[in-house]
Amino acid sequence: MLPIDLSGKRAFVAGVADDGGFGFAIAKAMVTAGATVCLGTWPPAMGIFEKLLERGKMDESLTLPDGKRMTFEKIYPLDAAFDTMEDVPPEIRESKRYKDRGDYSIAGVRDALRADFGDNGLDIVVHSLANGPDVKKPLVQTSRSGYLEALSVSTYSKIAFVRELGPMMRPGGSFLSLTYMASERVIPGYGGGMSSAKAALESDTRTLAFEAGREWGVRVNTISAGPYASRAASAIGFIDTMIQYTEANAPLHRRLEAEDVGRTAAFLASPLAAAITGSVIFVDNGYHVMGMAAG
Repeated sequence: MLPIDLSGKRAFVAGVADDGGFGFAIAKAMVTAGATVCLGTWPPAMGIFEKLLERGKMDESLTLPDGKRMTFEKIYPLDAAFDTMEDVPPEIRESKRYKDRGDYSIAGVRDALRADFGDNGLDIVVHSLANGPDVKKPLVQTSRSGYLEALSVSTYSKIAFVRELGPMMRPGGSFLSLTYMASERVIPGYGGGMSSAKAALESDTRTLAFEAGREWGVRVNTISAGPYASRAASAIGFIDTMIQYTEANAPLHRRLEAEDVGRTAAFLASPLAAAITGSVIFVDNGYHVMGMAAG
């Protein structure tokens, strides 16, 4: 037996606000493999998420294979659009959905993690974040502000995570992010600069793998997942069509499950993947190899 063993490791998974997406599935796989998990949650969604957890509305999703209930070590407010609180506009800072959440910037989460777990308290960081306000617009109609926001939240925040959390990682640590095939092929309707953001994310993964590997001895990879009907992905507007087309034309004629991505993430974070860094790992039933429709 060659198990995925994350015992004694601590993961920080950023971008979880419900139990329906890849971020939650990754967190669950990490816990199943023995890790403890902290979450970073967008402040406007944090209250609802906490209430669902408290009221037992997610108990079924939180049930682990051994029958125990998954718990999170801590949930931190995080808006990855802001490196520090000085970057937060007054109208957001004073909003009722933000004002009582403390420091929800990337630097704030760094400081909170350090205060809670020390200078070397992390082994795994998962970047499960993406946002493009113009995602329903064709690229040619995307505003400058919409394009830059897509890159800021979906891509630059990973650079900030590596910079701020890299020094806190124990040797052999792992950074993971989520990308999509629109980085290299045209997906009509996947607009707003999100395809550009994913392409940049993959390029940055390679450069960060070199820089973070030499500086802190940690690895940096990204998972290119097939389309999945999470709440966030549904904002695209045609996710069901994407899923049906991919299922019809992928080499493996099966539905992609969030658990497929979760298990891959657990493997990449484990010592079994000690020599894998700077890589884009496809988890899409093989669809990325196809050059034309299967017919």
